[in-house]
Order: sequence, then structure tokens, then C-alpha cells
Amino acid sequence: MHITKPSKAAVMREMRDYVFITIGLASYALAWASFLIPYQITTGGTTGIGAIIYYATGFPIQWSYFIINAVLMTFAIKILGPKFSMKTTYAIFVLTFFLWFFQRIVNGEDGIPPQILGPGQDFMACLIGATMCGVGMGLVFNSNGSTGGTDIIAAIIHKYRDVTLGRMIMACDVVIISSCYFVFHDWRRVIFGFVTLFVIGYVLDYIVNSACQSVQFLIFSKEYEKIADRITHDTHRGVTVLDGIGWYSKNHVKVLVVLAYKRQSVEIFRLVKDIDPNAFISQSSVIGVYGEGFDRLKVK
Repeated sequence: MHITKPSKAAVMREMRDYVFITIGLASYALAWASFLIPYQITTGGTTGIGAIIYYATGFPIQWSYFIINAVLMTFAIKILGPKFSMKTTYAIFVLTFFLWFFQRIVNGEDGIPPQILGPGQDFMACLIGATMCGVGMGLVFNSNGSTGGTDIIAAIIHKYRDVTLGRMIMACDVVIISSCYFVFHDWRRVIFGFVTLFVIGYVLDYIVNSACQSVQFLIFSKEYEKIADRITHDTHRGVTVLDGIGWYSKNHVKVLVVLAYKRQSVEIFRLVKDIDPNAFISQSSVIGVYGEGFDRLKVK
């Protein structure tokens, strides 16, 4: 049986994913330890469930998070595939460690989490913590990972339905946040929880969607063959060659049509300039690109 060894580029891409997943998890855990837990703010997901258990009983949030996710992962492996599940399993272990680690650093000698922003700054702590959580989750999702819990449920539904991740997670987590009322008997805590959830969802959608923004190039050049070859080889994007006529000169021209991610724009401009500094280029944003190399087409 012949086993194909992964290419160097594939290995580097996987390593980069794990690096960004780790950074995202650190941001997420630091937000909980520094801003959400000290001000007794909860949100959705298994981390939110762990927080509610912690507020009610004092049982460490990281262990509640780990136990719940261990159960969920047994059901998720077949649906999400081994690659996604491997990264999610990694994320669960690392986030469990980070939640413990940052609480140990932030908490005082008495073990009580200090209110860094001072007393009465619950709303500001809510905004800062939620933003850090959203950024962290966005980095994790962009690297094809998950923080577990309702993220797993959201990722499964997002795989088959055209629903944004932030909104799906929000729908899954409403019950979790509402249940914190039975711990505090204070609707103010519930409102803070929903504000936190909204900010996380908004930031998450922004991070995920900004990474997937696509652009369209129309390139007019006599060196179209060289440019097309370089774009195909260097950026791994497809190129379509169209026949055109310059109406003023009545000359026949070749037009290159390229669809690429927004982050690849600078690279494409540079390689075109290297080949033909006098090339005419038009760049425009597109709402969505679906198909091979881009987002999967999700329609009924």
C-alpha cells in the first residue's frame, strides 16, 4: 500500500493553523480569567456552562468545560471528520490548560479573581472580554478548529446550512445565558450575558468573513501569457482568458479574469508589475465566490 507523504507546504500550513489556534485560545482564556469571571459575567457555550457551575458551586470552570466537551466529542468525530476533530481535541486540551493557567496568574493569593478595571465596571469588562473572546474564536475557526461545545454544534450546522457561525452559536446559547438567572436571581446578569454573546458573535463574524473576502481582477496586458502562468503557479488561483476589442483603437486584446482572496491582492499586483509595469488592471470586490478553491456552494 502506497502512502503519500504530505508536501512541505501542507505541513507548514498545518503548523500555521495550530499556531493561530493556540493564539486564539490564549486570547479566549485570558478574557475569561481577567474580565468575565471576576465580574461574574457568563455567556454561551460549554465555557458558559462551566462558569455558571463555578458561580454556583465553586467547581473549577476548566474541569466542567473539559468534561462536557469530552462527551460532545464522542458524537462529533464521525460528522466533522478526523482532521477537524483532531484540531478540536487539541483546542479542548489547550483551552483547559489556559483557563487554569491564566486564572492562576490573575487570581490573588486568596484565590479570589480581582476586578482589574475596579468595582462597578461590569459593562466595560463585558465589552473587553467579549471582544477578546470573539477575536480568539475567529482565529480558531479560520484555522479550521473549534473551541468545542456549541461551537461543534454550530460547525456541524454551518457545514450543511448557509447560516453564519456567529448567529448559529447565538441561537444555541440563549438557554445557557438565561439559566444564569437561577444562580444570581438578577436579570442584570442575564442582560450582560446577552451583550457579551452579541459582541462575540459580531466580532467572530467579522474575523471569519474578513478572511474570506474575495476580489475580481481584470488584467489587460500584451504579456498576458506570462502573467497568467505566474498567477497560476504563485497564487494557485485560476485564470480565464477572454478575447476583447479596444473600441477606440479597434485592436484585439486579451483580458485575464482572476478571482482571488482579498489577502492575495498585493501579491497579484506585484507579480503583474514585475512582468508588465504598463499593464491595465481593474480590481473589484465580490460579494461571494463559490466553487473549487473557494466557499462550498450551500443551497437546497
